[in-house]
Amino acid sequence: MGDALLRSIGKGKSVKVVANGKHTARSVLLTGATGGIGMELAKRYARPGRTLILWGRNPERLTEIATTCCARGSAVFTRQIDLCDGEAALAAFEADYADHKPDLVILGAGLSDIQPLDSMTEDPQKVLQLAQVNYATPVALATAAAQNMIPNGGGHIALIGSVAGFYELPCSPAYSSSKCGLDFFARAAGLAWEDKGVSLTLIVPGFIDTPMSRRLEGPRPFLVSAKSAARRIIRTIAKRKKIYIFPWPFRVLRVLERLLPQCLRERILRSLIVGQKERQ
Repeated sequence: MGDALLRSIGKGKSVKVVANGKHTARSVLLTGATGGIGMELAKRYARPGRTLILWGRNPERLTEIATTCCARGSAVFTRQIDLCDGEAALAAFEADYADHKPDLVILGAGLSDIQPLDSMTEDPQKVLQLAQVNYATPVALATAAAQNMIPNGGGHIALIGSVAGFYELPCSPAYSSSKCGLDFFARAAGLAWEDKGVSLTLIVPGFIDTPMSRRLEGPRPFLVSAKSAARRIIRTIAKRKKIYIFPWPFRVLRVLERLLPQCLRERILRSLIVGQKERQ
């Protein structure tokens, strides 16, 4: 299982949780739990009787969020893991599924990168990492989740995409294409698994106020806080929607852009100038 670390925090049995008269997830596995949105999701899902399996790269933040969720009554298990290693991630998932049987899997981990303004191309090594973390590993994990859920009565899988996946961004080809691929996978897999008891939700956010987006140098239109994003995502998952784009102006833009001639669309995309700050 490589360098994966599993630690149990808190005690308690995994029992059926009831909210407002409806059954909700008893066991939730969340990747990207140390990110801005991930930490908010973990806190909001934490409650007595629910098991949380939290994956993240940052050990200090992983301990912090696990302690918070444990204090809210959840049985919490953490795993420090780098999703660039897809084989290790699959092995880790099989182990965690065998131990905890998550009926909700939220694949929220992701990387972003912008091509430097003075560079001819993106960094090939970063392109490989983006493809692995944003597309290949979550697609493999979603498939592993479905494969395990189907014979165990079904479940729900949520993938976190991006509105960047709707556009062929010259400043970030690897990021936008990885999110575009995730979009198509979610639509196809959702159709494939729907009749087998596994529902799939694709979350497509715009700009969220997180450390990742704060690196961008340029406007972040229709910015949404991480807390607001987490509330919307949880609501959407509870309703088992197939796709949810937010905030609403991006849904309007999605309609309007289809009316643009391709030559005009390309001219607009080429005119975008976006930079990013170095990681701290």
